[in-house]
Amino acid sequence: MRKLVVLFLLFISFGLFAQKSTLSSATTARTIPFDNGWLFIKDSTIQAEPPGYQDANWRKVDLPHDWSIEDLPNQTPEQVVGPFDRSSIGSHSTGFTVGGTGWYRKKFRTGRNEQSKLISIHFDGVYMNSDVWLNGHHLGFHPYGYTPFHYDLTPYLKPAGQDNVLAVRVRNEGKNSRWYSGSGIYRHVWLTATAPVHVAPWGVYITTPEVSDKEAKVQVQNLVTNRQASPGTFTLSTTLVAPDGKTVGRSQRTLTVQPNASATDTQNLTLTSPVLWSVDSPRLYKAVTEIKAGTRLLDRVETPFGIRSIRFSSTEGFTLNGKRVLLKGGCIHHDNGPLGAAAIDRAEERKIEILKKNGFNAIRSSHNPPSEALLDACDRLGMLVINEAFDMWLVPKNPQDYHLYFEEWWQKDMEALIRRDRNHPSVIMWSIGNEIPERADSVGLRITRQLVDAAHRLDPTRPATEAICGFWEPMNRGKQWNDTAPAFALLDVGGYNYQWQYYESDHRQHPDRVMVGSESFVREALENWSKVEKYPYVIGDFVWTAFDYMGEASIGHTVLSNQKDSPILGWPWYNGWCGDIDLIGYKKPQSYYRDVVWRQSPIALMVHQPLPEGLTEIVSKWGWPEELPSWTWPGAEGKPLQVRVFSRAPRVRLTLNGTLIGEQAIADTSITAVFEVSYQPGILRAVNVEDGKETEAIVLKTAGAPKQLRLTADRSTIKASRNDLSYVTVEVVDANGQVIPTAGLPIQFSLTGTGELAAVGNADPTDVSSVQKPRKNTFRGRALAIVRPTEKAGTITLRATAPGLPPAEIRIMTKQESTSGSGR
Repeated sequence: MRKLVVLFLLFISFGLFAQKSTLSSATTARTIPFDNGWLFIKDSTIQAEPPGYQDANWRKVDLPHDWSIEDLPNQTPEQVVGPFDRSSIGSHSTGFTVGGTGWYRKKFRTGRNEQSKLISIHFDGVYMNSDVWLNGHHLGFHPYGYTPFHYDLTPYLKPAGQDNVLAVRVRNEGKNSRWYSGSGIYRHVWLTATAPVHVAPWGVYITTPEVSDKEAKVQVQNLVTNRQASPGTFTLSTTLVAPDGKTVGRSQRTLTVQPNASATDTQNLTLTSPVLWSVDSPRLYKAVTEIKAGTRLLDRVETPFGIRSIRFSSTEGFTLNGKRVLLKGGCIHHDNGPLGAAAIDRAEERKIEILKKNGFNAIRSSHNPPSEALLDACDRLGMLVINEAFDMWLVPKNPQDYHLYFEEWWQKDMEALIRRDRNHPSVIMWSIGNEIPERADSVGLRITRQLVDAAHRLDPTRPATEAICGFWEPMNRGKQWNDTAPAFALLDVGGYNYQWQYYESDHRQHPDRVMVGSESFVREALENWSKVEKYPYVIGDFVWTAFDYMGEASIGHTVLSNQKDSPILGWPWYNGWCGDIDLIGYKKPQSYYRDVVWRQSPIALMVHQPLPEGLTEIVSKWGWPEELPSWTWPGAEGKPLQVRVFSRAPRVRLTLNGTLIGEQAIADTSITAVFEVSYQPGILRAVNVEDGKETEAIVLKTAGAPKQLRLTADRSTIKASRNDLSYVTVEVVDANGQVIPTAGLPIQFSLTGTGELAAVGNADPTDVSSVQKPRKNTFRGRALAIVRPTEKAGTITLRATAPGLPPAEIRIMTKQESTSGSGR
């Protein structure tokens, strides 16, 4: 939800919430986070909605919460290990994790201030098939696991000071996902109190129809609801606050709203010398909406937004604020690695930080709407977003997936998605679907038209797209690529999944079509990016995937030529292993290659692991060869190793311990030079050669023996908030501080102070072990511990030990949050 009011105002209205809020009868508030202090049980045999149901033995949890990442009972070696079950109904698709039925309950009381107010509860995402009750009254059912929803609690609330009981049942049953979904209330929950006259949920809609460096037109549309029994005339004001906190615009109007009805008002404001939102300078304004009856304030809502213009054309490409931007894109799934699907604010933010650091300027939320926390991070950090709605329509991809509900629910879910997200400047496109089987038949074309029309109605400022692939499904046997033309004709931007070979021929037939590589293979990064650089009608490329993710296990695998190969390798693979960035946030070999493709790095150097004599390597479509930026290969002395140098220089030179190995010319069409080097420890150096002179160089050094553990926190001071985290990397290093890529040591963690160990992890795609117990093996010399603070200021001490090495410690400070906090 959007950030709206200061934290102390948020907490103190709801007098007796289980969140242990501060009390003040003199102050009112609109929204409070409702994440902490829930009770949970995983049990499909009970009916726990009655208020008097005995839940004393249930486990206390704080949201966001994902039970599928938790250790399973009845642990059995090679069968049930940590959260992984070899007999999982989801199998490799869900990374051998399991769903089931879970229940959440929470008691709360309202205070005297709330007696005249309307109370509602807002869920940002529950996976999936949720039912919600208040005091035994069924509020509603919501099937889709990725869209937000809300309920009015007011009719069923107890009088002030008495206990109210919320119960939520979540059913993740059957085969319903092609990737790891997680289970439970895995995103935030808020409680909102408003006067009978108020801004409706998602009722503020801000657009910037005219933008230049000199002037910007800002249009603010407010949907005001009157739940009173009589009509009323109210003063509606909008105040615009610049990124520096100064008021830069104000508009005020009177609005009459009929009883039990809503009315829309549109206000237009003009700003001079606006600060524009962009990828490189993501500056945010704030619109403050106030409703008054006379001098009495009835409602106040703050909505962040960015002033920016977006345009799409086949001749100019994609332009942001009038400047062409090439979309350096990556597809991402929604999980956060060892945390599962839990959308903790800092986890979502860190994901975007890492992608920005590695050159990405755009993501595709494949194949579902993201959390609001992730979009907030994209707004703050300058990451563009293709916001995707669905992975299927009427034709199933799994027996119990969303196709069961699409016909009844698509309009509600599209409305929830777009109305929640249309104020985010980071969002530049709405995607209506991914690889839809019926995409080109008469039914699919009808649905395409309906979805595009809905997107245009709800937000005419952004284009609609769809990720379209070749016809591989049995139901489409006999269809050719040209049969996609009617579907593309209905879209504003055509999404091409793995079809870059058709860009030029399609452009000749459809010169006005704007194209984007909505998915691509990493080993075709150069081919895809060359088209983006060359043709304005190809606006970007989105690799599958930017980040490793759980589920679709092993699609990025490699095998040796004497091993059986198949698209899926099965247990113990639980990770897709196709990301540029690994599951704990570090670069994989393909990311270094992409740096050169995107001209962000002049040179990269990779060494293939030793291959048994006479064998070759088979790499899957989504995979990458088993190579590393490493010259540490104990046991391979004297054996030939393949060395690849990636560069855009005309020539590269390779030396080992000062001796020339060779020099090669590099074609623009490959950017790769391949050498064979007999391994001996030392220093491997690659250097670009231009006009006979050495320029940029890169060096790999052989690591020594393990000497110590090194702990590094991404941030050593964090907020004393359950929404913050510190990611602590443990590395096995030699005497010179170099990470030892061959080190696979068991690490034991212990923690004291004002926090807890939320999860541990490594990047190994086959390490099916607990992510919650305080131990993990390093993979390629590295592991991760994720620390989550309590709500107390203080110090957290994390200690790591490994056999044969001295222990290592790190301290993390937790500080109370400032007065600006989360809300709606």
